[in-house]
Amino acid sequence: MSQAGDVEALNGAKAVLRNAVLLRRDARSDDERRANDEARFGLIQQTLLDRGPLDRLACYLSSDTEPGTLQLVAWLAAQGVEVLLPVLTDGDGGLLRVPAWAWYTGPDALRTGRKSILEPTGEVLGAEAVREAEVIICPSLAADPAGQRLGRGAGWYDQALAELPGDAEVWTLINDDELLNELPAQDWDRPVRRIITQTRVIDC
Repeated sequence: MSQAGDVEALNGAKAVLRNAVLLRRDARSDDERRANDEARFGLIQQTLLDRGPLDRLACYLSSDTEPGTLQLVAWLAAQGVEVLLPVLTDGDGGLLRVPAWAWYTGPDALRTGRKSILEPTGEVLGAEAVREAEVIICPSLAADPAGQRLGRGAGWYDQALAELPGDAEVWTLINDDELLNELPAQDWDRPVRRIITQTRVIDC
């Protein structure tokens, strides 16, 4: 198979996996999602406390059926941790071309952006701002024990994480059934160092 054929095959495999995960997430009841989020939040809390003092963390604001982070962001802010959040739009509906960030300053300083994703309304910082975070929590549809993650395919986090050194503490949150034996990976895919589900913490 040619190199172009390999890329097409990998993209096709990823698309199939994305659809399967999204269908499974949609099939979960609200009660099951809430229970999973609460259990996962407890594990994240303990993992962060065990890690030691933390000043700055980057995180996403969950939407729809994603593993929840809203409770986590509120808890971190209450602990005095500065939280850096993605900014996807210019505030008028236009999509930003490159990753950007802003600091979380409270629920009243959030707006609904692209695909109903909440984003902060404060000063927009460039892609390099993520380097200030000691821990980066990124979304995934699936992951494997080697730390390969499956995103939604837009490449936002692949670009954003490219700003970080190789030893950066990048974590991801998934459900137990989204931890797969092995994921197809491409050169630009950035692995994570820690995976947290509702029942366990996996160091990659």
